[in-house]
Amino acid sequence: MKLSHLLLLAPATWLLISCATIAPPQPPSLDLPRPPLDLRATRKGNRVNLTWSIPIITTDRQTIRNVGPTRICRATFVMKQCGTPVAEAAPPASAPSKSSVPRPKESFTDTLPAELQNENPTGYATYAVEVLNRAGRGAGLSNQARVLLAPTLGPPQDFHAQVTSRGVVLSWAKPAVPQQMPENIHFVIRAYRREQGRPQQTAVGDVPIENEATLTDAEIQWQKTYEYYAETVTVVREPNGNQAQLEGDDTPEVTVFANDVFPPAVPSGLQAVFSGPGQSPFIDLVWAPITDSDLAGYNVYRHEVGGEPVKLNSEPLKTPSYRDDPVSAGKRYLYSVTSIDFRGNESARSEEASESVP
Repeated sequence: MKLSHLLLLAPATWLLISCATIAPPQPPSLDLPRPPLDLRATRKGNRVNLTWSIPIITTDRQTIRNVGPTRICRATFVMKQCGTPVAEAAPPASAPSKSSVPRPKESFTDTLPAELQNENPTGYATYAVEVLNRAGRGAGLSNQARVLLAPTLGPPQDFHAQVTSRGVVLSWAKPAVPQQMPENIHFVIRAYRREQGRPQQTAVGDVPIENEATLTDAEIQWQKTYEYYAETVTVVREPNGNQAQLEGDDTPEVTVFANDVFPPAVPSGLQAVFSGPGQSPFIDLVWAPITDSDLAGYNVYRHEVGGEPVKLNSEPLKTPSYRDDPVSAGKRYLYSVTSIDFRGNESARSEEASESVP
């Protein structure tokens, strides 16, 4: 082929290649944040905490460039649009990224008006959010989350914790209950325990608000420091038979040191029996066992009439029995027994049992 022909074909070939690689023009992205689908709402007292993931892509699957403020929407029905938002959350401090793991979260706390609760104590508040771009435009509502509108009560007043031999006894003043409450709503006092320096907390128990305002925590371990607090919980019986619970505000924490200064129970049923004919004389003692979990053993005391009791054993006895050997003929002995725990707390002496040696 002649060089002149090649030169004529080259521009045409370049034109065909260029046409094949040029993509059709794309419409500009509206940069509308994709609505969150993981909105959650939790309530404590009159405060509703909302959390959701910050959008990282737009409705047309582009990386979002600018996230604007978020409308907070609340109603007592299922929403189709936000209407007038109850609040607006500020834009996130930094732009989200597709590489962010885990997904960045946003949160907002709404305060339920008292009149909204009073008007519909058996109903629900429905929440949704609408994330906007910097131009103030959004792509619609997130998923919707509900919380009960039932009233919550303030924390119990005069909350105290006292260490006793039975455990830590909690007490409080009863909160006032609103009049004319629906039959499906009642209140309980719930107490929590946390070992000092540890994040885990344990529910000690629930007490109906109309009951005696006290609760004993018998599950403690001695010689540890605990922090206690309580709250009033609203219990709502729903139409389907399930129960929903709303936690009220907490009392201030009360700190106690579970110092075991409490002795075990006093032994009972002490008996003394002489044995001696044909052998060296001795007196056998037996008594009812003590079932305290921290029992270390028993001590035995003996004295003669007019004398002071003297402990006979050098180490705590592990079983509820003792043989006093030897004893002297012609004497009358009086015995008593105590129990002792692992921290050295000793009970009072039991009732005495006496026995004479012929």
